[in-house]
Amino acid sequence: MEPSGSAPRVGPLISLVIPAKDEEASLPQLRREIATVADAQELDVEVIFIDDGSSDGTWEAIRAEAEADRRVRGIRFRRNFGKAAALDAGFGAARGEVIITMDADLQDDPAEIPRFLEALDGGCDLVSGWKRRRHDPWHKVLPSRVWNAAVSRATGVRLHDHNCGFKAYRREVVEELDVYGEFHRYIPPLAHARGFRVGEVEVHHRARQHGASKYGSRRFVRGLIDLLTVVLLTKARHRPAHLFTGWGMTAAATGALLVLAALACAIGGWLPQARGALGWIGALGISLGIHLAAIGLLAQLVIAPRGGRDQFAIVERIGEPSPKE
Repeated sequence: MEPSGSAPRVGPLISLVIPAKDEEASLPQLRREIATVADAQELDVEVIFIDDGSSDGTWEAIRAEAEADRRVRGIRFRRNFGKAAALDAGFGAARGEVIITMDADLQDDPAEIPRFLEALDGGCDLVSGWKRRRHDPWHKVLPSRVWNAAVSRATGVRLHDHNCGFKAYRREVVEELDVYGEFHRYIPPLAHARGFRVGEVEVHHRARQHGASKYGSRRFVRGLIDLLTVVLLTKARHRPAHLFTGWGMTAAATGALLVLAALACAIGGWLPQARGALGWIGALGISLGIHLAAIGLLAQLVIAPRGGRDQFAIVERIGEPSPKE
């Protein structure tokens, strides 16, 4: 990046959206590395740092970087609202046709930015990074690999690293998606469900130089709940009755078979110690099936007034309809 008197760059504006919490020591080096890449590649960029309720001098560091370079902008939260909220605020402030997200802890290497741009030029709408060789402790790497495999299987979007914060988007992707809670982890499946083309590039992952990881067990639990929500949104958003009624019929049929087995055991005098348990479990299965079917029908009634809206995503139009008289 260049001082205010520099000549304008050519090409589309690229917005780098970077959430930061307690990353005072990392921001100056990160800004310099981004500047080096932007200068070498002649990229027109803006850098948006979001201070997500830091308790150190992160905001002062952002202010200093903004004074040193006019392309640096900052957003400060009153308290910690989470990464999804920080990304949402950054997306709203971004002016670029291409938006790149990355972490502020220096583990994401800005030198990889040209590779993301090449993947977008190759036809992708969203490109996710893949940290094949991670410089993190095993208790963070192992659950992450299991989680990524589960997300890929559940959503049908085959990525090695859904959790990677280093991503590149065409502007229309972030304009169509609503990011909240822990949903920033599931942007690729949500975008894929809207018809966007999702790709992946391998990136260089660096060891943390300052501060401590923000990873915690509570995030894993919240992510599990959000994964279930994402599956429902992408696979049954407009037909919940089909999904829940199918589950309900399966549970009820299984329960009915168990009840019949308990009755047969009672008539034949078989398994006197187990037939009571079979009957109770079967009754619970039937009850669960009825409740699931009712939930599906109620959900269908809730979304019915919306009709067919939000079931599609339009890429472009030719011609405009005549205004109504």
